This record gives sequence, structure tokens and C-alpha cells, in this order.
Amino acid sequence: MLTGIFAGIMWALETVVLGIALAMSPMVSTEEALMLAPFVATFLHDAFSAVYMLIYNALRGGLKGFFAVFKSRTVLWLVLSSAMGGPIGMTGYVLAVNCLGASVGAVASAVYPAVGTVLAWVFLKEKTKWYQWIFLVLTLLGVYGLSYSPSFGGGNFALGLVGAFMCAFGWGIEAVILAKCLKGTDLKDEYALGIRQAVSATVYGVVILPLLGGWRMTAGLFTGGEVKLLLTVAAAALCATVSYLFYYRAIGKLGAAKAMALNITYTAWAMVFTVVLLRDLSVLNPMTLVCSAVIVVCGICAATDMKRLFGKRDKG
Repeated sequence: MLTGIFAGIMWALETVVLGIALAMSPMVSTEEALMLAPFVATFLHDAFSAVYMLIYNALRGGLKGFFAVFKSRTVLWLVLSSAMGGPIGMTGYVLAVNCLGASVGAVASAVYPAVGTVLAWVFLKEKTKWYQWIFLVLTLLGVYGLSYSPSFGGGNFALGLVGAFMCAFGWGIEAVILAKCLKGTDLKDEYALGIRQAVSATVYGVVILPLLGGWRMTAGLFTGGEVKLLLTVAAAALCATVSYLFYYRAIGKLGAAKAMALNITYTAWAMVFTVVLLRDLSVLNPMTLVCSAVIVVCGICAATDMKRLFGKRDKG
């Protein structure tokens, strides 16, 4: 449970830091830059994260085990989940943050647990009790209320909604496929995450950026000395890597539905970091405070088995 909550906290921090990067001048200097920014940022984000995971596995002496996964049949499912969560889900997420702002983008993309929970129930036969469904619906209502707070405004609202839909679809399916891969196997969370980030960065670098003509802008960030922007994206990727490590562990221990219910609390934590880091006090109003509390409390309850928590323990 704590693992899933901490994943949400770190993802909220990543959301705010990435929003700062997307607002920097190289990303908003021209109309072309505005269009390419979500794709370039996502490629750099996942590439940095893939490097972090390679270093992490190397320091833990796990490189041999990591590369051994590529010889297993599980790798095909991992590649599929990586493609859904990275090129589709992550692009949608960055698009939502870019068009709607960090706070609203985080909220809009947070409906993915609804997609994932239904898919986990259908394909994985994960048992979700009636009160957990109620708490999940209440969590989503909190997300909905947060997104309609009068304190927030968006840029390109329609494009932001498209991004949020891509994110919900991609991340929901990714969690279900990943839960299937992690359940009943010796696959380690850190190996799965390393493959996920490597596949996502590769798809962006080899397919998406060339198709969009985004390599010139990407290379320009390095040759143009945009050190501050690159360091900001790298910091966001580090937060995301830590978040993913805890999130993958929560999926393996709790299942897709419960892990997503805990992870969705990042929408509320994003408000906290918006105030602390950006000094944006406009988010502090009764609507956002109530909705944030509903998201955190109901998100935790949606992942809790009340019978195990309060039920009688067997003697001995």
C-alpha cells in the first residue's frame, strides 16, 4: 500500500517538473516547437529513464538477468505493454500537461484506472469487491471535480482531451499486461521497467521523431546549449523512474486494479507540489481541497480489502 502511494507522490513531482520544462523558451519559441515539444520531451524523458535503469540494474549486479529476459517468451508481452504505455500513453500524458497545464493535465489523464480496472476484471479475473468499485467511482468523481475547478484554465482544450484519452487507454492496458507478466513469474520489477523505458525511447527515436521531423529540434537542444532544459527533463525522468519502480512493485504485489487506485492519488499530490514549488496559491480553494481529499482517501480505500483489514484473524 505504501509502495503504491509513494509511486503517486513521485509521479506528482514529475508532473510539476515536466510542466516547468515544457514551459521553457525552446519548447514554446515557435508554432513548430509547440507541436513537437510533447514528442521531443517524451523521447528525452524515457531515454534518460532508460539510462537510469541501466545504471540501477548494473549497480545491483542485475545486468545478466536483465538481458536474459530478452530470450524469454515474456519479452513479447513486455514490448507490447511498453508500446502502449510509452509511445501511446506517455505521449498522451505529455500532450495533456502541455495543453492543459501540469495540474489539470495530471487530473485529466488520471481516468486510466477506470479503463485498467475493467480490463483487469475481464482478462485477469481480478476480484474487485463492490465497495472498491464505489470508492473507485468516488475517486474518479473527485478527479472530475478537480478538473472543473474555476482556478484552472487550459490552452488547447480539445487537443488536451485527446491526449488524456490516449493516456487513459495506453496506461490502462499497460498495467493489465504488466500484471499478467509479473504474476507467477520470476520477472523482476526493475527488469520489466528497464525494458519498458528502452522500448519506448527506441520507438520514439526510430519511428515517431523521424516521421514528425523532430530530430532537428532534439539535436538543437544539445548543440544549442540548452543545459537548463535538459537538466529539468532529466530531473523529471529521475522522479518518474523512482515512481515507476514503486508502481511496478505495487502491481506485482497488489494487482493492476489496486495499484492503479493508489497511483491515481498523484492528482492530489500534484496540487501540493504546485503550491510548494511553483508558489501558485490559486489552486487553494474549497473545491480543490475537498476534491483532493476525496481522491486520496477514496483512492486508498479502493485498494484496501476491508475484510482483511478489519476481519477476525485466525488463532495461531
